[in-house]
Amino acid sequence: MNYWLILFVIDILCFVPVFATVAYLTIFAFLALFEARHNVPAARKMNRFIILIPAYKEDKNIEQTVKAILGQSYPQRLFDVTVISDHQSEITNMKLAQYPITLLTPDFEESTKAKSLQYAILNLPEFKIYDIVLLLDADNIVEPEFLTQMNNAYETAGTKAIQAHRVSRNRDTAMARLDAIFEEINNSIFRRGHIAVGLPAATMGSGIAYDFVWFKENIMKVKTAGEDKELEALLMRQHIYVDYFEDIYVYDEKKRRSEDFNQQHKRWTRNQFHSLLSNIKYLPWAILNRQYPFINKLIQWMLIPRMALMAIIMIMSLVLPFIYFTLAIKWWIAMAVVVFAYALATPDYLVDETWDKTFLRSPLVSLWGFLHMWTVGKSNKVTYHNTKE
Repeated sequence: MNYWLILFVIDILCFVPVFATVAYLTIFAFLALFEARHNVPAARKMNRFIILIPAYKEDKNIEQTVKAILGQSYPQRLFDVTVISDHQSEITNMKLAQYPITLLTPDFEESTKAKSLQYAILNLPEFKIYDIVLLLDADNIVEPEFLTQMNNAYETAGTKAIQAHRVSRNRDTAMARLDAIFEEINNSIFRRGHIAVGLPAATMGSGIAYDFVWFKENIMKVKTAGEDKELEALLMRQHIYVDYFEDIYVYDEKKRRSEDFNQQHKRWTRNQFHSLLSNIKYLPWAILNRQYPFINKLIQWMLIPRMALMAIIMIMSLVLPFIYFTLAIKWWIAMAVVVFAYALATPDYLVDETWDKTFLRSPLVSLWGFLHMWTVGKSNKVTYHNTKE
């Protein structure tokens, strides 16, 4: 048996998808450097919002989120807030009941964000008429001008889905800082970089506004815990552009512990793989009809997840020099290029005195998370923090 041939084949099979992923990330990290849109004119129409906040065991955060959204400068008669309180304590529900919101308290045997959103839509008063549905997570904080900004952006975009800029509200641990960096890298590559060339932005599970009629119809088609990716696929298949507004902020709480961070990325990886399998059958249709946004979305889901990407590059870079030195050179180049792309995509405000230490440890965190991907905690069907790529 020719062991060298087997080694070369394994090396090539591993490197080709890694190279494709690194090239994709680098191209869009560069495109994200182009000037973003900043001036959004005031809307001529003041739309009516329904804000949906699914909350699963978020007793610590939900009240602060409710206060933030109720403290909007937008006319109060033009927005309603619905909290779907799933498996939260009676004390939390009693506190929430004191606010001018609609409080729903389902008790799902297997909780998912999709079930909560469907439950909310089914329980909206029939006499209420809305233009826009806005999704927030139970740990999101927004500024007083948020709804006004979203209303202006919605009219400017002229589409049925717009994504706000989700950023970290806490960077108090090394893992939270790393999570914040990864979040902004995704914002640069999959949102700002994409709209720079006319491609739709990737959606998130929160800080996103949909046309109410569209959302009411399509959320009922969602069947998995990866509701954000299912909705995104529906948008792409229906030729609906997703716009991104970088200057509208939603502050999201980041994971403080490595165990929570790895568990979260495990869910994202599983949802990404499921989304690819569910939608790959539409690829021939997309090619024949030149549906480039949908083709791009399928390519995104084919890319190696960032944690696995860094782990594979590190393993090959460390192991190959001891087996066949020259094979390792291209892996070192791949490592340098992807780190450069990530640095390029990281905004200036995150580059502080802790940035070097936090950023340079990301390959080790990725390697550790990849090796423990199937051993970090028990498998969990609850998904209230989807969303990211």
